[in-house]
Amino acid sequence: MMIPGTYFAALLLTVISMLCWGSWANTIKLSGKWRFELFYFDYTFGVLACAVIAAFTFGSIESVPADMPGVAFSFVDNMSISGKTQMAWAAAGGVIFNIANLLLVAAISVAGLSVAFPVGIGVALITGVILNYIIKPAGNPALLFGGVAVVLLAIIVTALAHAAHAAGKTATEPAVAQTVAGARAVHRPGARRSAAPSPLKGISLSLAAGLLMGLFYPLVEMSKKGDLGLGPYAAAFCFAVGILLSTPVFNLFFMNLPVEGDPVSFRHYFLGTRKQHLLGIAGGMIWCLGTISNFVAASAPPSVHLGPAISYAIGQGATLVSTLWGLLVWKEFAGATPAVRGRLALMLILYVAGLAMLSLAPLYN
Repeated sequence: MMIPGTYFAALLLTVISMLCWGSWANTIKLSGKWRFELFYFDYTFGVLACAVIAAFTFGSIESVPADMPGVAFSFVDNMSISGKTQMAWAAAGGVIFNIANLLLVAAISVAGLSVAFPVGIGVALITGVILNYIIKPAGNPALLFGGVAVVLLAIIVTALAHAAHAAGKTATEPAVAQTVAGARAVHRPGARRSAAPSPLKGISLSLAAGLLMGLFYPLVEMSKKGDLGLGPYAAAFCFAVGILLSTPVFNLFFMNLPVEGDPVSFRHYFLGTRKQHLLGIAGGMIWCLGTISNFVAASAPPSVHLGPAISYAIGQGATLVSTLWGLLVWKEFAGATPAVRGRLALMLILYVAGLAMLSLAPLYN
């Protein structure tokens, strides 16, 4: 299997991870009024497809660093000799991730990319870095946890900006106009409502997603431990299987008790257009490409000094990428007051500073 042998190769993989994790959610926006619950079925298929393709391509190529002879197995060999416990750990990571990601997608539907990602993924970053460092310490702890603290400040600033912007919009929109718009709106089961929910709902969903999102990566790391541990490609495959098996359970809950709009049934899935289904599959494949890149980077040899905590933390720079998409492309804070724009600028500065500290942590171990 292909494993990076240098720090810069591993860092490049984490950058790819960051770009993929920060960009896949654009497929939700591009799908128009397609409900996220229906979108998510195609997203799951895309995740599994990407994991299978990677397993039988990069996961089956013999290209292993000299100081890591133990991972010279191909994907098929790795799956045949690995323990069932390790496979269960990876699949459990997929299950935990799945409920967290559904909450995150719900938060995107309610509050947008520029709120859901900074709050949700920021909390996930903090939780994941601490747990991953406990499991496998790597990197300078002062830079690592200092970067985490700066990211926490960025999360707080983001929440304040979102709350202030939502309050400003509510104050400036005449109540009569809202009533007329509500009377004229025609709601279809497969479409999103246009009414703006409370800002507290979006932030609450993001926080819940983040707390759970930070737990999946340590489970994946547990699947790699021991003589019968999984390699990164096998771990990604088991992880994707966990997502596939748990999606019907979790997603049916959101379909019957939606965070926004009316309940939908599975028959509405077949009313989607080809474009909407393809966008869901593309979203899953983009996300999974970023995840596999991150798993592979975290599996680099000890001489690289990257480790899972730093690989995960840099990958969660996706927050910055997704926020820029939300601000610059989707105009989620259009019409914001100077005070709100100032908070957004401060959030971006804090995120850049925090990620810089996390990137330097391996070099000053």
